[in-house]
Amino acid sequence: MNVCEVSFQSVNSFFVYKPFSVAVSQYFFTMEKIEYRAVIKFLFLEGVAPKEIHERMLKVYNDCSPTIRTVERWVAEFKRGRTSLEDDPREGRPKSASTPEIIAKIQDMVLEDRRLTERDLVEALHISLGSVSHILSEILGFRKLCAQWVPHSLTMEQKHIRMRLSQQHLERFKKDKVDFVRRFITMDETWVYHHDPESKQEAKEWCEPGCSASKRVRVRKSAKKVMASVFWDARGILFVDYLQTGKTINSEYYCNLLDQLKEKIREKRPGLQKKKILFHQDNAPCHKSILTMAKIHELKFELLEHPPYSPDLAPSDFHLFPELKKFMRGKRFSSNEEVITAVEAYFADLPDSHFRDGIHRLEDRWSKCINVQGDYTE
Repeated sequence: MNVCEVSFQSVNSFFVYKPFSVAVSQYFFTMEKIEYRAVIKFLFLEGVAPKEIHERMLKVYNDCSPTIRTVERWVAEFKRGRTSLEDDPREGRPKSASTPEIIAKIQDMVLEDRRLTERDLVEALHISLGSVSHILSEILGFRKLCAQWVPHSLTMEQKHIRMRLSQQHLERFKKDKVDFVRRFITMDETWVYHHDPESKQEAKEWCEPGCSASKRVRVRKSAKKVMASVFWDARGILFVDYLQTGKTINSEYYCNLLDQLKEKIREKRPGLQKKKILFHQDNAPCHKSILTMAKIHELKFELLEHPPYSPDLAPSDFHLFPELKKFMRGKRFSSNEEVITAVEAYFADLPDSHFRDGIHRLEDRWSKCINVQGDYTE
C-alpha cells in the first residue's frame, strides 16, 4: 500500500499493530497540519473571516480542528503574503523544550492571554504537547481553572476605597483585638426559601459497584420566601427580624429595627451599655438614608464604613449566611412559620465559637484585600 493512500480505517488498524504505529501516526499528524492549513488558506482566499473559518472547520474536523487562535495566526500569515504551508525551517539540533528561553516564552504568552490552550503553545513553539504540559504544570506551577464569578466589575476608584477601608479597619483591629471584637456588631438581610433544592454536588451519594445513581427531578427555588434581617456579634445572635409578606424594608422600618437592636444590647449585652458600639452594615439604600444616619447618631453607634460592592468583606455574606443556606437546602416548608422555626433552631444550635470565628476572619479578609490591591479576595 502506498503511504499516501492511507485511509482513516487503515490508520486505525495500524495503531493496533505496534511495528507500524509510530511511522504512520507521525505521518498522519503532519498530514493533518498541512491539511487544515490548506483549508484555512483556501477559505481565506475566498474572503471568509477567521471566526467563520473556525466554525466551519469545527463541523468537519470536530476535536481535531485547530483552535480559533491558530486560525487567526495563519490568516495573519497569509495576509502578510505567506504561501508555504510547511513549518518554518529550523537550523541546528531540535530545541530542548525546557530551556530558560522557552520557559520564559511560555510564561509570557500565558500571562498575556490566559485562555491559550496547550495546542496553541505547541503550534507557536514547535515543541511536543508533553513538553508544554510539563513546563506549565511542573516548572511554572500553572493550573487551568474556570473563571470565577465576582459580584461586580470593580473600577479603580472602588478598589482604592476597598483598600483604604481595609487598611483603616485592620489597623484598628490590631491595635486592640479584644476590645474591637467585643464592641463589633454586624447585620445583613437574606432570603430564606420554602424550598431551595440541593446543588448537584450536595446531592451526590455513594453507590455499590454496578449500581446507577438515583433519579432527581429538576426543581427550582420556591417562589415563597422570607426575608430575614440578622443582627449578630462574636457571642451569637442578638435578634432576627422576619419581614411580613407584602411589606418592604424602608428607612422607617429599618430605624425601628435599630431601636430593637438597642433594646437587645441592653438585655443580652449589659456590659456594652456604656461602650460605643462599632456597628457594621452594607450600603443598601435604607441603610444609608438621612433618616437612618440620624438614628445611628441618636443611638450613639459608631458606624464602620463598608466599601460598595463588597460582600467578601461582610461577615454575614462570607461566613454566616452560606452555612445557613447549606443547612436549609433540600428541605421543604409549607409556611413562613415553619421556615422561621427552622432558622431559629439552626442558630440556636450553633456554638459560640462559630460566631467568634466569623468576626475574627475579618482580619484575614482585610489583609488579603490589601495584598490584591483592592480586588476581590476570593
